[in-house]
Parts: sequence; C-alpha cells; structure tokens
Amino acid sequence: MIYAPQTAAGRPDFQPHHQPFNYYAEFDPAAHPAQRAAHLKDYADLIADIAAGRLPAVAFYKPQGNLNQHPGYASIGDGDAHIAELVGKLRSSPQWKHMVILITYDEYGGAWDHVAPPRGDLLGPGARIPALIVSPFARRGTVDHTPYDTASILRLIIRRFDLPGLPGIAMRDRALALHGEPPLGDLTGALDLH
Repeated sequence: MIYAPQTAAGRPDFQPHHQPFNYYAEFDPAAHPAQRAAHLKDYADLIADIAAGRLPAVAFYKPQGNLNQHPGYASIGDGDAHIAELVGKLRSSPQWKHMVILITYDEYGGAWDHVAPPRGDLLGPGARIPALIVSPFARRGTVDHTPYDTASILRLIIRRFDLPGLPGIAMRDRALALHGEPPLGDLTGALDLH
C-alpha cells in the first residue's frame, strides 16, 4: 500500500515526481481505476488504517513537500514534528508489536562525508544518508555499521516474505563483488528477530 498526501488540488505541496507509484501502468487512473483506488491512498487513509489496526503487511509513506525536510523550501522542525506525530500514532496502533518503521531520506543533506561509499556500479551506492529504525524488534542502544542502501528495504521485504530476488539487487551485488566489496545488508543486523 502506498500512502501519500492528497492530490495537488487538495494539497499545494503535493509533489507528483516524489510519488513513483503514481506512474506505474497498473495504477493508471483511466485503465485501472480500481487498482489505483485500492493501492494508492492519502494521508487521511493512513491515519484511519493505523487507528483501526488495518495497515497492510507493507506500506510506504512520503510526506508532502513542505514536510519533507528538503533544503531550501521545507522546515526541518516541521518535518521532525510531523514524523514524530506519525510514529506516535503507529506506536499506539494495535499492530505496533509486529511493526518495523523505517525512516529514510533521499539525499544526504549537502554535508561533506568523510567516509567514501563502497565501490559498486555507475549509480551507487552513493553518499551515506540517515536512516532510523523504530520497532519493538530494533536492537536497543545499537548503531548498526552494516553497509545498506535504499534497496536494503526491499531486501528485508524479500527475506521476510520469502519472495524471489530482484534482478536489480542481484546486479548491484555483482557490481560490488567485482570491486571486492561485500553485498549490502537486508537490515536484519539492526533487528532482533528471534
């Protein structure tokens, strides 16, 4: 399930280019309106589903523009407050005891990083970005130093639901191996799953 802000008419800070599922053929509003209605939801639906304990097994949420903490046009404080409020609602959900919340960013904030990224393919892995795991399964008091990338989220989903691997992830692993780098993790190093 994909949760996003309301359409541009309802939210002036809606950024369609930050909602990739909006462009998948199976979610075309003319050809597949039922699929779109079933899988692309807005923030109000997210809040209702959290409170009712009916979140799907996997859900993605991307805040609207003025809350995404992007340098130059969004407030870090407003974004922090928004995510803290959302995490509070998730922690109060009847589903909390089975939940892993991953908070990530799409860029590194423009600060110089003294650690070079692993050598992989032309597109990455790139500069380090912050990520937080909030979960009853999170290892307490731990900073996990396992190398991850954004696809590590997909790796965790693949592992958890015993799904077939994705070709792009296999290509990334081969590119890393060609440079003597280890494969990237699936986030289980930061979780206590027993």
